[in-house]
Amino acid sequence: MGNASPSHQQRAVIDAIVEDLGQRSYREVWDLQIERVNQRQVDACPDTIFLVEHPHVITLGRAQKAQGNVLAAGDVEVVAVERGGDVTYHGPGQLVVYPILKLVDGEKDLHRFLRNLEEAVILTCTEVGLSVGREPGKTGVWTASEPARKLCSIGIACRKWVTFHGLALNVTTDLSYFFRINPCGFDSAVMSTMAQELGVGLAMADVKAALVRHLGVTLGRTIVRS
Repeated sequence: MGNASPSHQQRAVIDAIVEDLGQRSYREVWDLQIERVNQRQVDACPDTIFLVEHPHVITLGRAQKAQGNVLAAGDVEVVAVERGGDVTYHGPGQLVVYPILKLVDGEKDLHRFLRNLEEAVILTCTEVGLSVGREPGKTGVWTASEPARKLCSIGIACRKWVTFHGLALNVTTDLSYFFRINPCGFDSAVMSTMAQELGVGLAMADVKAALVRHLGVTLGRTIVRS
């Protein structure tokens, strides 16, 4: 497992506001993202980072096999969206982060942007005592144990160099819902949560605070509370 940190700007020169949306439906926040992306493209709003927990929902990325990786959705809504990646699940106990950022000169590298999202999650997990890192050829953040378990899934989109969609970090998520899909094309047993790996409870507010702080560093933004 590789743990090398990506290079990122050592200065924070752009403000980004953080909006904690609480628990909101996936479609509502998707619409809000699109609205904010359109505004950010014409500088009608600042960079924004949404924090949210969604009610149970399965989302399909642009991967060709995403629909085929839905095994038995049952009563959980399935929504196809424009982000990269395969199928995943969102639900209570999972911290979802949507950075609506206008990438400036020197930042226009989406692979580096993905690595910087991963790095913020790695730093957050490390802060609470979890040993994590990356798996070669796989997006997201994984435990350092064998077999590696996936704690965070990442899938983004970008329009005119404004990013949206983002990351989903399993904090205290009910993992049984992942058995309705092959998450990101993997067997559902690969998924885990921060709480399960630590063997103790975690406060979502503490994880939010740590992750926002680390995102400010890895994304080169000065974080401002809305």
